[in-house]
Amino acid sequence: MTDTAVLRQRAPEEQPSAPPRKGGLPRGLLRTARPRQWIKNVLVVAAPAAAGELFSGHSLARLALVFVLFTTCAAAVYLVNDARDAEADRAHPVKRHRPIAAGQVPVPVAYAVGGTLGVLAPVVAAWLCPPAVAVVLTAYLGMQLAYCVSLKHVLVVDLAVVTTGFLMRAMIGGLALGIPLSRWFLITTGFGALFMVSAKRYSEAVQMAGKAGATRALLTEYTTGYLRFVWQLAAGVAVLAYCLWAMEEGGVPHTSVLPWRQLSMVAFILAVLRYAVFADRGTAGEPEDVVLRDRALALIGVVWVSMYGLAVANW
Repeated sequence: MTDTAVLRQRAPEEQPSAPPRKGGLPRGLLRTARPRQWIKNVLVVAAPAAAGELFSGHSLARLALVFVLFTTCAAAVYLVNDARDAEADRAHPVKRHRPIAAGQVPVPVAYAVGGTLGVLAPVVAAWLCPPAVAVVLTAYLGMQLAYCVSLKHVLVVDLAVVTTGFLMRAMIGGLALGIPLSRWFLITTGFGALFMVSAKRYSEAVQMAGKAGATRALLTEYTTGYLRFVWQLAAGVAVLAYCLWAMEEGGVPHTSVLPWRQLSMVAFILAVLRYAVFADRGTAGEPEDVVLRDRALALIGVVWVSMYGLAVANW
């Protein structure tokens, strides 16, 4: 009787994974595609917005298509990644609830759907968009799949790959509309992305201290001092590049009431400093969560967007 009682008491803790959630295969595939992450793909409007070519009917239609295609590629990568990691995820206290690890989505189905999406997106891009869009999407898929297989285990390279993914998002909108990409735009975007990526890694490293195996294994090879150095360096370069960009563009004759582009430097710097507060505390997780949950940071972001919008509109 005693042994039976002990077994009954321990049974819930010994479950390898949570039971599949209701909704079946379609819901599981959608969850694996990470809808919360799709907000990152809004970066496709960055270059057109910076160039003041965002609000024409043609531009909006083309950018909507590019957003869908990039989201499709990202979903393909998530499906393949989770299918590869299904066995390891089942031993993880949080990741075991992912649809593939929990058995809601069979591994072969995940591979099949991921492969189909990964082929479909570049083909549609080659048909409906400029060739450069299909090239970037293909390069993104190749780079991300290589990351899933091996690059995520390589020090520094893992940071570069994730950062490049953000940079590709910011570039592709301009390529889709034939907009020349400013060198300062690329530097600001690239190092801004590196700032957020390394801040997230730093936060993970701080939170996992003394809990080896609770999160990505590569973090045990980084030191918090190194990751702090990376996000501080990236933040400094991003701020400098943005200031040079704003001053360079601000030198063009304009009829604005105020020098909005130069004034936007204040909001941009404040945003970086505010984000750095969370990075320093070790609470800078997903960038979208940090921005949406902190009202002050969201407000600064709105002010910055407004200032830059007024500068582009030459108001």
